[in-house]
Amino acid sequence: MLVKEVAALYEAFSRGEPSPLPELTIQYADFTVWQRNWLQGEALAEQLSYWRGQLAGAPGVLELPTDKPRPPTQSFRGATNSFVFPSSLSESLNRLSQANGVTLFMTLLASWQTLLSRYSGQEDVVVGTPIANRNRAETEQLIGFFVNMLVLRTDLSGKPTFRELLVRVKEVALGAYAHQDLPFEKLVEELQPGRDLSRSPLFQVMFAVSEHSAGNVDSAGTDS
Repeated sequence: MLVKEVAALYEAFSRGEPSPLPELTIQYADFTVWQRNWLQGEALAEQLSYWRGQLAGAPGVLELPTDKPRPPTQSFRGATNSFVFPSSLSESLNRLSQANGVTLFMTLLASWQTLLSRYSGQEDVVVGTPIANRNRAETEQLIGFFVNMLVLRTDLSGKPTFRELLVRVKEVALGAYAHQDLPFEKLVEELQPGRDLSRSPLFQVMFAVSEHSAGNVDSAGTDS
């Protein structure tokens, strides 16, 4: 949004024209005040009740096999591995998603959690995902840090078929979206999971999907 606004302003000012940007109905500070006032009492209790129930008994660690001992403190050093899906696979994934009434994100998440389950040997898989958290018309064009982290916990027990797993993932994702207003740091504060300097709390693997304007989709999974 910032780049788009700067480009619009540059083009207008280079022509001696006034700013083409509409006046904002609210500022970011207005949103923070609203969120602080709203997220208390019954609203806060409802959000916390959902997340406590959703994460009750969740594993604190995803035990992925590594070739070296885990350092006692996170170093945040890492690497990137990039690869491209053939268009035929992307088209098949989109068709599969549509046929099962789920989004491409849910299909890719189910695949990612299946892979993590196979590597870790765990049937209770928890990952995190960033969400824009711009679910109100007033904030859609507002520059500010709205991003929140959602914790997605999926039960892979019982050897479900992939279609059955998609149903589970969809339920988890929709529930998380409906309760996305609780800040992640508030969730950690309330749940008070065991802390370990070598791992992040609640989840250690993150999954994100971003769609480019040209229709290309990037997906990424990271281990922390």
